[in-house]
Amino acid sequence: MEELNLVKNRITELVKECNDEKCLVLLDKLAQGKMIRSKLILKIAEVNDESIELCAVVEMIHAASLLHDDVIDEADTRRGKPSINSLYDNKTSIMFGDILYSIAFTRLSQMDKKIAYEVSSAVTKLSIGEMIDVDLADTFNTSYDKYFDMIYKKTASLIEASAKAAALIAKKDENKYALYGKNLGLAFQMIDDILDITSSSETLGKPAMHDFYEGKVTIPYLLLHERLDNKQELENLYKIQLDDNQISWIKEKLQSTKALEDSISMAKKLGLEAIDALKDENSEDLIMIMKAMIEREF
Repeated sequence: MEELNLVKNRITELVKECNDEKCLVLLDKLAQGKMIRSKLILKIAEVNDESIELCAVVEMIHAASLLHDDVIDEADTRRGKPSINSLYDNKTSIMFGDILYSIAFTRLSQMDKKIAYEVSSAVTKLSIGEMIDVDLADTFNTSYDKYFDMIYKKTASLIEASAKAAALIAKKDENKYALYGKNLGLAFQMIDDILDITSSSETLGKPAMHDFYEGKVTIPYLLLHERLDNKQELENLYKIQLDDNQISWIKEKLQSTKALEDSISMAKKLGLEAIDALKDENSEDLIMIMKAMIEREF
């Protein structure tokens, strides 16, 4: 998309304003993502100076959160490329994240007050979500409420705010678009969690079923744990390097208990709610984005 290049160029302009050569070098080394939030904003608000500025702000916030996330997770790659913390060190990754946050908030302070509030409050939620995610990895989590609270704050809140802010720019129904954004974020994270189990290591770019090893009890494992007669069998495999037999046992149980099937259904239900919210909004592109995500092969 040509308009995404406008967003990238705007981010480069804003980082250049720092007058620091290293910041530009670090920006160039950041792995490029799918820019889902920008695509969403531009579909809702179309391409104009205000929407491009909002995209740049949101992308810098998202990038900053990932720079901090890579330090927390001790990750050495990001989207198949070496992460900043592996190329340099943790301090550089944290500080560059702080710089991107600061640039984003500086620009946000010059935007419409309501838009600035929606985006900045989402960053607070995002940061709390990160903290909850770290805490949940301490022990085997069995709470659906804690899981959904975490994925809402960590992933969905910024997507929700992006959609709502774009609707405010376009003078559209902000609540309908906020619901769409929230459900898109929740369904996106749930599907990502499901694909960690159903996809191959080659497709994922990381070891398959790595979430469970990292201490993440995602929606398929929550459902499975609830349905197993001997729950200890699953708990014993938590945060250990699984061998082929253990992986096969988990996958078989996910199938036989319908935990995997029902996880997919839950994500699809969220997607359909979002589609329903926009049925009178002439937003066929957004409906197609959601359909493409929830009607995929698992």
